[in-house]
Amino acid sequence: MKTILYMGITKRHIHPLQANKLADYAKVLSNPARVAILNYVGDCDGCLCKDISEKIRLSQPTTSQHLQVIKKSGLLKSKFEGKSQYYRINVDKLNELKNLFQEFFEATEAKCN
Repeated sequence: MKTILYMGITKRHIHPLQANKLADYAKVLSNPARVAILNYVGDCDGCLCKDISEKIRLSQPTTSQHLQVIKKSGLLKSKFEGKSQYYRINVDKLNELKNLFQEFFEATEAKCN
């Protein structure tokens, strides 16, 4: 009989929604390129992939992949103007991320005291 191990299964369904959201945001922020992208996009009112890739010094395809991950999390919004896609921060989701992390750290700290 063969034993199969599934290391990647997290059983998301047994954890509260808030814990899953926090983990999803943490995955987005776990890559320094994505953190750099968010920092740069936060400074402009709509950035092109080309400009972002030049600023953070990654190829356009790599930058585009990171942009899609961030956009999927909801932290970025995009809109097309002609053939160009402009990215900007989704302030509502950024505030949600901030509140989730703040609540997590406050609750954890309270348990330690």
